[in-house]
Amino acid sequence: MTTPPQHPTAGRTARRLPRPSELRPLLRVARPELDPTRRRLARAHTVADLRTIARRRTPRAVFDYTDGAAEAELSLRRARDAFSRLEFRPSVLQDVSHVDTSTTLLGGPSAFPFAFAPTGFTRMMHHAGEPAVARVAATLGVPHTLSTMGTTSPEDLALAAPHTRRWFQLYLWRDREASAAIVERVKAAGNEALMLTVDTPVGGARLRDAYNGLTIPPALTPRTLLDMARHPHWWMNVLTTEPLEFAALSSWGGTVSELIDTMFDPHLTLDDLAWLRSTWNGQLVVKGIQTAADARRVVDAGADAVVVSNHGGRQLDRAPVPLETLPSVVAEIGGEAEVLLDTGIMSGADIVAAVALGASGCLVGRAYLYALMAGGEPGVERLGTILTAEIRRTMALLGVSRVEDLRPEHVRLG
Repeated sequence: MTTPPQHPTAGRTARRLPRPSELRPLLRVARPELDPTRRRLARAHTVADLRTIARRRTPRAVFDYTDGAAEAELSLRRARDAFSRLEFRPSVLQDVSHVDTSTTLLGGPSAFPFAFAPTGFTRMMHHAGEPAVARVAATLGVPHTLSTMGTTSPEDLALAAPHTRRWFQLYLWRDREASAAIVERVKAAGNEALMLTVDTPVGGARLRDAYNGLTIPPALTPRTLLDMARHPHWWMNVLTTEPLEFAALSSWGGTVSELIDTMFDPHLTLDDLAWLRSTWNGQLVVKGIQTAADARRVVDAGADAVVVSNHGGRQLDRAPVPLETLPSVVAEIGGEAEVLLDTGIMSGADIVAAVALGASGCLVGRAYLYALMAGGEPGVERLGTILTAEIRRTMALLGVSRVEDLRPEHVRLG
């Protein structure tokens, strides 16, 4: 049997010249971004990317103040490790054509299950400070929390971000009359919630600050002068804008830990919480809860909500991991008070996981400080884009179309 001869081009792909109409879609040139800040931020797709940019663009002492924690920083690492050990448990064949991320936080609406946390010395990270963060919060439809140690007054923030749901984080000082005056100012400025922080009887040993010689405001030393040469834009902004002052304190010339030890009251007890409850008729939140037993005590004393938190790992090293503590707190008080969570949150998926384990929502702090250092208000806008996309995507991939449908069976702590 003879094999028929094959054509010499058999088995080869036929080729032809492309038509102009086929080339046209491939030759579109992306419009260049002329703004260097937005061009830089466009390359950030995660909070970790924003952190990398922030590290390059700010003095080491300032970056370390945000990035660091207490002593060996075990509390912070363990908090982040808990999120990394989570396993999601998706349910397939669910209709997730529309994902509703809205929820209720502290009795009011929030477009997503998170709020911006209170942070100290925010204008040190970027001269735009708290007003920039609060304006982004309004755009996203989430609450913003101003810290007692913030660098914008409650009155000025109300003017800068009048449409933002505003909460205020309170440290009770040794001077109770001064504390009462702050509460009255906060009330008059239209803040709807008061968040009492209870985990700072003394300052934690924040060793990065000690090694860097960081004071508030930064002092001019040979080290800082050298840093000026490396980060001229940051220093120019600091030196040509209003001096750093606090939301409720005119000035301070020492370290953060020295300020805590000087101003804050180590005698704080449940009686003080009861006094605060009697003077404040809005939502009262207690931040710094690390055991179910303490959650029960403060709710019985009048708290409307608690924040399961170890202060971002910045106070007691080897403190309980908030995510691991969350289920026991929810079991204890979940039917009586809202439970929020912070510490270690670096993605929208982290927020979804915390809500699945019973939190009403999360407080995001470090992440927006990285974004602020990376690019000011546009940086915080970029963070909002990243977090909200991650929340929507994670919920859809879990097969969940509403925040209230997130359940413990959707996650497993390894």
